[in-house]
Amino acid sequence: MITVMRAAALAAMAALCLSPSTASAFAPPPAVPDTAPIGVAVSLLPVADESRAGYDRSLFKHWNAGANPADGCDTRKEVLIAEAVLAPVVGARCTITGGSWWSYYDETTVTAAGSLDIDHMVPLAEAWDSGASTWTPARREAYANDLGQDTSLVAVTARSNRSKSDQDPAEWLPPSASALCRYAAEWTATKLRWNLSVDQAEQDRLYFLAAGCTDTTVTWTSAP
Repeated sequence: MITVMRAAALAAMAALCLSPSTASAFAPPPAVPDTAPIGVAVSLLPVADESRAGYDRSLFKHWNAGANPADGCDTRKEVLIAEAVLAPVVGARCTITGGSWWSYYDETTVTAAGSLDIDHMVPLAEAWDSGASTWTPARREAYANDLGQDTSLVAVTARSNRSKSDQDPAEWLPPSASALCRYAAEWTATKLRWNLSVDQAEQDRLYFLAAGCTDTTVTWTSAP
């Protein structure tokens, strides 16, 4: 009798585990963003020496099908659509015409999508130096196409992006003074999201910027 009861109980438990509604009830909750004043956020960044050894840009597969492969847009175009100040017309195969964008690095309005670069807030080479060299190819691809946090990728003028190149804030900052607090916050948020380290000069510059950005907060969600 006990054996029969136990079997029935196990069967009931199995049915419960297989129930879609029950499975969804036990699904992990959506990630909740963390927020901290910029100075506190900078203090959370691990400090480590950097190494460029072995880096190759091709190790980060980028501009893939993006968040919605069905719309025919790659990651670059998804960012252009999301960040447009005036929405462009999106045609077949994600052809973009019209629209306008604000490049906050240099306070420039751009009306031709082809004049914009999509900047990795923390450049691929800098990410490699700061921890991505140990990642799997799949994680590097996820980083290079990160649409899960608005601060990871930003549409800016090609001129400003190429001036920045692969430099960190100790080496390059946006030419617009009004961009500095936002830039420091978005840089910090990206490194926190992906658990990337900073070198000492980089941390010192971020602390220097944070001292002049006391009303600025950093918001980030840890990458899956």
